[in-house]
Amino acid sequence: MATKRKKLTNIFSSLIKFAIQNYLILIIIGCVGFVGIVSIYKLYIKKPTYIYVKVKVGQGYWWASTQKPSMWYLKAIQSAKEEVDLTGKPTAKVLRVAYYPWYGSNQYDVYVTLQLQVSKVGRQGSYNFKRETIGVGGPIDLEFKNVQFSGTIIALSEKPIAPITKTRVVYLTKKYTYPWEYDAIQIGDYFNDGN
Repeated sequence: MATKRKKLTNIFSSLIKFAIQNYLILIIIGCVGFVGIVSIYKLYIKKPTYIYVKVKVGQGYWWASTQKPSMWYLKAIQSAKEEVDLTGKPTAKVLRVAYYPWYGSNQYDVYVTLQLQVSKVGRQGSYNFKRETIGVGGPIDLEFKNVQFSGTIIALSEKPIAPITKTRVVYLTKKYTYPWEYDAIQIGDYFNDGN
């Protein structure tokens, strides 16, 4: 019994000597272990937080007016499905693309509804997407496999954003109209959102 206790004491004292002589190695092993535990927690245990945003495609800042997207760019945005991170998990998913022609030109106002994987920041209720704080009126950059685009967030919700469609009858009157304006009105003409 005494010999076992003596052996354990010798082993324990030799471990203490090794730790004192090689403290840098132990610090490195501790740091690597800590990073490993945090990585495992973030990748496999922590459940992601999702929010829904509506984005007006453009330069990114609401106060900057740039050229509107053309049809070829719009088609690329429509074919975008998911943006993934380095581990292959989706960070952004396109739910809906709505577009409206800009005065008969080949340019469009484009609105994209997205589901984003975010992290919540503190108790303030703000969110981070790709380590940047996002909110209504702020810019957002998205990188899909086939297209990259920026835009301005115009709506943000924790619940899915449903398109609001209502049927309305609108009567237009205009004083001092030219005859060609009246002739340009086509019965049965319509305006849609691309869907």
